Amino acid sequence: MIIDQIVSRASVIPVLVIDEVADAVPLGRALVAGGLSVLEITLRTPVALECVQRMAGEIEGAVVGAGTVLTPAMRQAVADVGGQFCVSPGLIEGETCEGAIPLMPGIATATELMAGLAAGFTHFKLFPANVVGGVDALKAFASPFQQAKFCPTGGINAENAANYLALPNVVCVGGSWVAPQAAVRAGDWSHITQLARKAAALGRL
Repeated sequence: MIIDQIVSRASVIPVLVIDEVADAVPLGRALVAGGLSVLEITLRTPVALECVQRMAGEIEGAVVGAGTVLTPAMRQAVADVGGQFCVSPGLIEGETCEGAIPLMPGIATATELMAGLAAGFTHFKLFPANVVGGVDALKAFASPFQQAKFCPTGGINAENAANYLALPNVVCVGGSWVAPQAAVRAGDWSHITQLARKAAALGRL
């Protein structure tokens, strides 16, 4: 599956920080039940790769990948456990669109975007979106970089997501609001499914 097919599956990609392996599969199933089938597990906890493996192997209908990928070795590690895509907060030196699994690199400036395009990438994470200009930055990128598509992440929430999704160069947004830590710790999977359903319904303005 290529990155365009992955990011086009839903308007919101949940950005997940999972502390307990036991939470991984029920969390993923709750999100998929709500209509969010692309799941990004950030590599910020010791159990993250195991969570990717469990979710990829056990959740029907899910496309499972990893975020906070910082090196080529981390990209390979995600592929080795069955992950289907990677997201990085910035450009990884030496990495291109070719690789074991698709990679969506992060950019914050026009110079970084040009470097990413030169490396063969077409889809980018704008990060941190709320710090580097948000909607206005994406509008500014649209004309000189018509071939670039974006998944803005950072400061995206239920209140402002639709503003981003209304832009023609935005294919989806990434956010953690659909899986609040309190709900995960409480095992309140029905609440997470409700949040996912609302997020999945976000349309263009």
